[in-house]
Amino acid sequence: MNTAAGKDTMHPNTPHTTTTTVTVAYAGGEERRGPVTMGQANMIRCILRDDPTHINIHDVWPVPEGTAQQAVTDALRALTVRHEGLRTTFPHRPGCAPVDQVVATEGTFTVTVLDHAELPGDPAGYAESVARAARAGRFDLEREFPLRITLLTVAGAPAHVALAFSHAVADGSAMAVLREEFAELLAGKELPELTSLPPVDLAAVEASPAGLRKSEASLRYWERILRTGPQEMFAEQRGRRPGTDEEARQLTLRSRRGGRALAGAARRTGHPEATVLMAAWCALVAHRAGQDSCVTAVPSANRFHPRVARSVTTTSQDALLHLDVRVPAFDALVARTWGAVLNAYRHSQFDSLRLWEMIGRVTAERGSHFGRDVVFNDVSALPAPLLGTDAQDRDDAEHELTWGPPQTLPTRLLAFTYRTAPQLHISLWAAPSLFAPEEAEGFLSGLVLLLEAAAAGDVPMDSLTDVTGVRPAGHGPGWLRVDGCWVSPDAVRETLGRAVGGLPVRVAKEPGPHGTTDGTAGAAAVADPHLTAYIACGATPLTPEAAHRALTALIPAAGSGVLAPHRYVLVRNPPGEPDRSDAWRRLEIIEEGTGRSRQV
Repeated sequence: MNTAAGKDTMHPNTPHTTTTTVTVAYAGGEERRGPVTMGQANMIRCILRDDPTHINIHDVWPVPEGTAQQAVTDALRALTVRHEGLRTTFPHRPGCAPVDQVVATEGTFTVTVLDHAELPGDPAGYAESVARAARAGRFDLEREFPLRITLLTVAGAPAHVALAFSHAVADGSAMAVLREEFAELLAGKELPELTSLPPVDLAAVEASPAGLRKSEASLRYWERILRTGPQEMFAEQRGRRPGTDEEARQLTLRSRRGGRALAGAARRTGHPEATVLMAAWCALVAHRAGQDSCVTAVPSANRFHPRVARSVTTTSQDALLHLDVRVPAFDALVARTWGAVLNAYRHSQFDSLRLWEMIGRVTAERGSHFGRDVVFNDVSALPAPLLGTDAQDRDDAEHELTWGPPQTLPTRLLAFTYRTAPQLHISLWAAPSLFAPEEAEGFLSGLVLLLEAAAAGDVPMDSLTDVTGVRPAGHGPGWLRVDGCWVSPDAVRETLGRAVGGLPVRVAKEPGPHGTTDGTAGAAAVADPHLTAYIACGATPLTPEAAHRALTALIPAAGSGVLAPHRYVLVRNPPGEPDRSDAWRRLEIIEEGTGRSRQV
């Protein structure tokens, strides 16, 4: 059924546009019902909580010249029948998250046709804007078809399909598979038999004894990192708190220099290009952040098994890479990266609800705030990789950096690697509170310089500033590395003071567990000091545990560099010289203790 809807009001720069809605019926496949997958549960949690423009995803599919509208709708219908994920809804009671998925055998979807007298000067960019606009509005998980489809035509001739997807049924890898199969259908090719599992079957595998053991092992792996690794990679005075949304412009690198350098470094080291690139990324991130290790989320990692490699569903669960960069030279880091990446991949399947419960418990016990502030998504090995508005044939840039549109993201540094040959093609979103535009450009250029140096020979890790031009971030006066994190004792004191209602507080650096109590700490204690908080509670009833709980309640909204002390010491009144730690140490102790649990 076709219905005229008048002129399109969403795109005022295209006045000669008419909108028509086409309803497409489909039938086929098997009606099925089963539990949601771990990836679906993870994304549904985000869909119900987050801004739809942040969680919904989009893509643009070019349509070959001469293709009829009927061929486009037939191809979309064929994909819907072929892939159970596109025929899936998630029934649930109001106020409850879905736990089941239902696959339909028949139904309808709509295609909005925007017909133009002519497309704007940048047709691909225009199609991208249409797809991105369709991300607005939360998908109705129980009833809505999970794709919002807009067909852009010129005088009736199809040019692009702009799509927004519910993240509950697709991720970037799934969109790449669908894009590839759409092109093959329009070319008249027959699609091969499906070899990867549909969502209902994947959920059954995850719920098997082996799948549950895998999930438990993943939770233990994550807990070790959350208890011992940096709570945030970029702990700086000028940075916002972890998890704070910032609007960052897209910076895209296209570099044949980078492609040649990566290939050369891979040949020289004898490791895959993906491993070398990951090592270079982690080395530069840790160097810029002034950290001994790099913690980075790797979202595409859980597509490495053949049973999910081409599944049209969402497998959006992070692999969490924790890479210690304390090695003499880059070759040793590449060798270490190989094992660390495999370990992260093996632990990227988990019950996301239990994961976030564990994150909440562990960060409260540690007195930290886990910040997913570095994300590296390498989709270069995927079929028909998702390249946004730029076609894959733009490979003539020797070394080019271009700025694109802004996007609001809850991360500090997000990278997508789209291609590694013949050019290195990476898009970066860097939080402007941490990276000025020239610093973001310098970071991507520095990555290429590091790869070029690694192609020529082993690179000493202490030469990264000279090799790349990227300087480590400076920390404010008095900042310390405590428990694997950069911490500001002044910020801890201010936050703890607010937490305990304005009572006098002193936060002092103390020797670590291997130091002495007289201030002559050994080398181990100097390298890893602990913090002790002295609180003059007067007549206010207070315990160390209550002080810790009050502090951890404020940490998620506190600034960067706030970590709970290892020890709380309660005294009656502040000393006469409240700015001297030794004066606090001489006071009579009412009670002392810690809110922290064991470290694993």
